[in-house]
Amino acid sequence: MPGVARQPGLGHAVLRPVRTHHAFEGCVEQLATAIRLGAYPYGSTLPAERDLAERMSVSRATLREAIAALRQAGMVETTRGRGGGTRVVYRPPVPSEEERGRLAGRREELLDSLVLRRVVEPGACWTAASRDLPAADRMMLTSALIEVEQAREPGRHRQADSRLHLALATASGSRLLLDAVTAAQSMLHDMLQAIPVLEANIAHSDTQHRAIVQAVLQRDPPKARLVMERHCDDTAALLRGLLDLTGP
Repeated sequence: MPGVARQPGLGHAVLRPVRTHHAFEGCVEQLATAIRLGAYPYGSTLPAERDLAERMSVSRATLREAIAALRQAGMVETTRGRGGGTRVVYRPPVPSEEERGRLAGRREELLDSLVLRRVVEPGACWTAASRDLPAADRMMLTSALIEVEQAREPGRHRQADSRLHLALATASGSRLLLDAVTAAQSMLHDMLQAIPVLEANIAHSDTQHRAIVQAVLQRDPPKARLVMERHCDDTAALLRGLLDLTGP
């Protein structure tokens, strides 16, 4: 979005060394998740291959294979030569009725992900608010908040919302908390993509987001945790109702 700074290092923060024998699949999973959640938003350019390979502890050959898979999936495009690079072209799709039906079939898994989120995201906000945040983290949170408030196109708003939550987790300074919030946001993303965009809910979420960020920046851990708990509860209630997750 013009005039709004991207959160410095958010994509870098979400990525981690691949801890599996299946390095190619691990790279694809991490990069696709980072793109889907908006850590690398539409139109942004991925870091240089050398930097990504070092960050993920894989060979450049493996990374190139993973990026080729993302190209084949229509998530990125690569331009060669001077001034080239790999640009994100992924836009969040509108789920079909069939896809909504598949979500309903994952009821227990989805409900469990809401429990995970209710635990880890308020904890991440408490931890972030307990820290003396460096200027870069404070700017990251402020920029993320501005983006989510200004994004009105549904796909962009959903990704901006994810970026704010990932930024809050990054500000906690805990690698494990960030990993847990990323996992929770990935499941949440699938669910929120499958329900209508409700303006009343957007306005309510914006108010809660502002209160959360303000509490973190003012170093008020109890308030940061409380408002995030309420935010998680409100979103969970909306999802349980609109996705019919309350049945037997």
